[in-house]
Amino acid sequence: MISVGLTGNVGSGKSTVAALWAAAGVPVVSADELSRQAVLPGSRGLEAVRAAFGDGALAPDGTLDRARMRALVFADAAARDRLERLLHPLIAELRARWIRDQRASGAPLVVSEVPLLFEKELQAEFDVTVLVDAPEVVRLDRMVRLRGIDPTEARRIIAAQMDPARKRAAADHFLDNGGTLEELEAETARVLASLRERAGAASTLRMDLHLHTAGSWDCLSDPDAVLARARELGYGRIAITDHDRLGVALAMAKRHPEHVIPAEEVKTAEGVDVIGLYLAEEIPRGTPARETIARIKAQGGIAYLPHPYAGGKGGGGRLADELAPLCDVVEVFNARLHGADLNRRAEELAVRHGKLRGAGSDAHTLGELGNAFVELAPHTNRADALLTALVGARVGGSEAPRAVHLASTWAKVRKVLPGGGPR
Repeated sequence: MISVGLTGNVGSGKSTVAALWAAAGVPVVSADELSRQAVLPGSRGLEAVRAAFGDGALAPDGTLDRARMRALVFADAAARDRLERLLHPLIAELRARWIRDQRASGAPLVVSEVPLLFEKELQAEFDVTVLVDAPEVVRLDRMVRLRGIDPTEARRIIAAQMDPARKRAAADHFLDNGGTLEELEAETARVLASLRERAGAASTLRMDLHLHTAGSWDCLSDPDAVLARARELGYGRIAITDHDRLGVALAMAKRHPEHVIPAEEVKTAEGVDVIGLYLAEEIPRGTPARETIARIKAQGGIAYLPHPYAGGKGGGGRLADELAPLCDVVEVFNARLHGADLNRRAEELAVRHGKLRGAGSDAHTLGELGNAFVELAPHTNRADALLTALVGARVGGSEAPRAVHLASTWAKVRKVLPGGGPR
């Protein structure tokens, strides 16, 4: 789900934009709606305001006297700060609950109207920020003519807010509301189309099921840098498959439970690699291939057969038809294989044995990330959920340059030098 923070200074027209998007079918929650919920009669928010500002903060009917409080806080910065410290945490709590409910309902795109989004540095809470703005003279006229606010008070309110130019520099999208309503509608529709396109892309999860970090003896890539780069490239989840080691993958999965699959690439007794996804216990190097697969499944993991026709690490295919029936997934695209025939034969192997298809960059350097992908429906980070999602997956990628193998060779040398790190 894409969560949008919509903001703008008073009189900018952000509520008009919110109404247009709501009319287009987008779930929208307004700041005014949440602020009213926070101070309903009998609420802890209203009681906190009464305790801080006295009974004069209440109207005769026991509700918050909003006009009096607005005049007070825009004339007195200390009073404004005190009121915000009382109510903003309650409003944030209500907004977070509303967003959780929308996510649970399956909404692909939601909008929260947040007037002080940049002032309170809340932009990190949203995937996208949208600023609505208009010239000050236009905003002043709207406040006086449409809201009936005294011109002196309106100027004081405008002066108390952050400079819109600073907000424009920070926002992801900007809507100019200095013209006609028709012009605003056109701009609003354009931005909405862009947001919906992004939300549609977010409905697909991109993964790399085979890559390495410094936990491997032939790789120097920092694990956090690997994940950060993968995320920059649009990968929602990666499998860290270090050679004969599980420690780094387990630690990363614990810290990033939604984004990392703990895995290990085991060099079996036959010299053929087998990957175990969703492992909890390391499988020793040199374990026979059949036993490796059995131990993977005993842990509730997924047995994944990488590069089955590669020379050396894949045995040149000599065990492909023996091991494929025992595995859950066959890697049909490996970006480090040179020559399309090796991946083509792996694809045929998967089809021949009715196996799910996987892909991996087999990256040993940060520059290789993004060379392979598996695109599939979003799912929870569990072995059974991945197997279900792989049924309809799309796999692909591009071949890495041959020079990447030099980086692996250097990593092997570097790790045997003093201070080179654990092997």
